[in-house]
Formats: sequence, C-alpha cells, structure tokens
Amino acid sequence: MKICIQTSPNSSVVPFNYQQKLVGTIHKWLGANEIHDKISLYSFSWLLGGKKSDQQGYTFPNGAKFFVGFYNDTYLRLLIRSILSDPLMFCGLEVRDITIVDEPTFSEDAELFRLTSPIFIKRYHDESKRHKYYFFDNKESSELMTETLQHKMRIAGLPEDTTLKIEFDQSYDHKQIKMVTIHGVKSKANMCPIIIHGSPQSKLFAWTVGVGNSTGSSFGSLL
Repeated sequence: MKICIQTSPNSSVVPFNYQQKLVGTIHKWLGANEIHDKISLYSFSWLLGGKKSDQQGYTFPNGAKFFVGFYNDTYLRLLIRSILSDPLMFCGLEVRDITIVDEPTFSEDAELFRLTSPIFIKRYHDESKRHKYYFFDNKESSELMTETLQHKMRIAGLPEDTTLKIEFDQSYDHKQIKMVTIHGVKSKANMCPIIIHGSPQSKLFAWTVGVGNSTGSSFGSLL
C-alpha cells in the first residue's frame, strides 16, 4: 500500500540536503520498533513541488507532496496514526492531508517507471575493503538492482520470479547523478527512469518498496 502526504507551505527555507530531516521525521512517526534494523520493505520519496530559493534551499509555496509505501500495511497504519497525532515535520512543514494511492494494474510486458527519489546502488568488495557505487552507465547495475529486489521478495515470502529484470532507461536524455548527504555520509545516486520486466506481482512489489539500496533512507521510490 502507498499513501500520498500533502503538507502546508514551509515557514523557513528547506535546505538542499533536507533528506536527513525527512528520514528523521519518518522514523519519529514509526517510533521505536524492529523495522529500523531490518531490510527495508518500504520506501518514501523526496519532497515534490519545491522551488529553488535564493537562500540555499527550497520553498514550497503550495506545500510539499511526498509518497510513502509499505509492503506490510500494519506499519503504514501505525505511520498514519502517528501523523494524525503529531503532524509537524520540519521548517514549518505540517501534514495537511493523507490519501491512499490507487495501486496500478500491471501486465506481463516490460513497464517504464519514473522515480520520485534517486536509486542508490552499492556493494562491499572484500578485496578493496571498500564500498563501490554503481551508476546508470555501469553494466552491473541492472543485475544488482534485480538481485536486491529478489532478495526483498524472498524476505517478504513472495514466489521467485525468474523473468524479473530491472534496467535503467538508457534512452532517457536527462540522466543525473545526485549527491546526497545523510548523517554526514555522502552518497551518489541515479536519477533515471527504469524498466522492469517480470510478473505483475513483482512490479507491484517494486512500486511499493522501491528499488536499489537504502529505500528506507529516501532512495529508490517509484512513481
């Protein structure tokens, strides 16, 4: 299930690196529970509807909009209850409305997905003892995105989809690498639509929980 959250206009400039504040707000609403230590079977988008300000940040004169999706509806209901009792976010943003997003109907054909936050792909390499980051022009990216979603599907108890394949839309002309800083850690992520091949169930799962690594930290949210 996925919800759309609409906020009030901001009262102070929202910094460009607001993602840490957004992650903190989601975790505040979820409260203390085991979900923070597990593989993220959920995703949430960046704030939509902002305009760049002269003061090194964004303004949201008509309020911000963002999406939150959970495979387990129990956590989503918990989130909604918490929002209703504590709607304040940051920089004067306050939740004004929550709506349930209609689930798309998917087919067996390859489908294009736009992003509402960039896709983050990383792997730890024993030889270098460092993480390596992957981008839309790396041939390994498709296999790694597919592998991550397959792993999440197994955790969720979903059947294996041997037809599943996720790839960046290489025909997209406005591919970007976004630098994101959360808790002092700088990460590079991909802003480029993706194409998913596979079963309708696999596509719905990806649409809900996101694609790539760190979907619980505002990466890989699909529209």
